[in-house]
Amino acid sequence: MFQIELVEQCKANDRKAQLKLYKQYCKGMYGVAMRFLGNPDDAEDVVQESFIKAFQRIEQFKGEVTFGAWLKRIVVNRSIDFLKSKHRQRADLDEQMLHVAEEENDWTIEEGPSVEQVKLAIEELPEKYRYVVQLFLVEGYDHGEISEILDISETASRTRLLRGKTQLKETLKNMAYGT
Repeated sequence: MFQIELVEQCKANDRKAQLKLYKQYCKGMYGVAMRFLGNPDDAEDVVQESFIKAFQRIEQFKGEVTFGAWLKRIVVNRSIDFLKSKHRQRADLDEQMLHVAEEENDWTIEEGPSVEQVKLAIEELPEKYRYVVQLFLVEGYDHGEISEILDISETASRTRLLRGKTQLKETLKNMAYGT
C-alpha cells in the first residue's frame, strides 16, 4: 500500500492505517528523539506524543514533503519543547542584533574522535548551541528550517552554529589532548 493511501485512510480516522504508519516510522522517530534527549523513557514519551499530535493534525499534512519528513519535524519540535520545559533557560543575548562573521568551514581535528566522543561533546554544548548544531549536523536541516523550528532568525541560527562549532572543536581537542 502506498504511503499517500495510508495517509488518506488516516485522515478518515482508520485505526489500522494509523497503526501501519506508526509501525513504519516509530523506530526511526525514536532514534531522532534519542539523539536529542538521550533518555529512552523520555524519547518514548516524545515519540508517542508526536504520533498523537500527528494523527490529530493529519488534515494539515498536504503532501508537500514526505510523511516521514513531516513527522520528523513534529518529533524534533516535541523533543526541543520537552528539553525547554525541563531546563527553562533563556539566552542572555539578543542574538539578532549580533553581527555574524563569515562562517568558518574548517572542521578538521588532528586526531579523529569517535562517534561517542562527538555525541558527548555535543551534549556538553550550551542548549542554544546544542540544538542548532544537532539540527544542522545530525538531522541535516538548513538554516531556514532551523529558524522555523526554533523560532529564531536565520542570522541567529548561523551565529549559534558558528559558536557551537567553535566550542565543539575545542571540547574535542581537549578530549584528544587531555587538557
